[in-house]
Amino acid sequence: MPPPRRENDRARTTHEDCRQTQSAHFISVVELIPESYVAPLDLPTIFGRRAPLQVDLGCGDGSFLALLASQKPAHDFLGIERLLGRVRAATRKAASLTNVRVLRVETTYAVRYLLPPDSVDVFHLLFPDPWPKRRHHQRRIFTSEFLEAVTAALAPGGSFRIATDQSDYFQQIEGIAATSNSLTRAREDPVEVPPATTFEKRFVSAGAPIHRLELRKLSSVI
Repeated sequence: MPPPRRENDRARTTHEDCRQTQSAHFISVVELIPESYVAPLDLPTIFGRRAPLQVDLGCGDGSFLALLASQKPAHDFLGIERLLGRVRAATRKAASLTNVRVLRVETTYAVRYLLPPDSVDVFHLLFPDPWPKRRHHQRRIFTSEFLEAVTAALAPGGSFRIATDQSDYFQQIEGIAATSNSLTRAREDPVEVPPATTFEKRFVSAGAPIHRLELRKLSSVI
């Protein structure tokens, strides 16, 4: 027969039960946990409809993702983020939105293996980690292989929007983009100005220049 519980044991158990209940309540449809991490996502099932999809690569705390999604209810939005704390923050910010999902996974893997071909209307790559030291440049996300994966997931006519405060990284991005036969540089003046990200606000307040590039997938490759 188990010994009777002391009062502090009961209090501890109640506290743990409360934490588990709060944790269970926190997990909502916003936080996407796929049935498989080795098969493309079933986007119509995930969002419950068919709509243009925008993907925020490395969505951070979700500030940009949630604000843009609230401005464009006719679009669906997928945030991809590797760090758990940021995923939790992003899901909280998007908790009241039905057109947002946040996926915790490495960005390059998600683009290459989880996004179906021709499924994305707009990709956002905003202020990716610049790995400023030369010996770390090989860790930068923007490579020819990454661009090929993005291109495959983009719908014909879809856009890839990039921003960075690092001049040398931007030059590298421009050089890699120029080698693509499937993407063309969009007009210099954007048709619409997206909301500023947390990083952008910080860089602008510090007087750092912001470099932007928008690439558009050709409807057909000549």
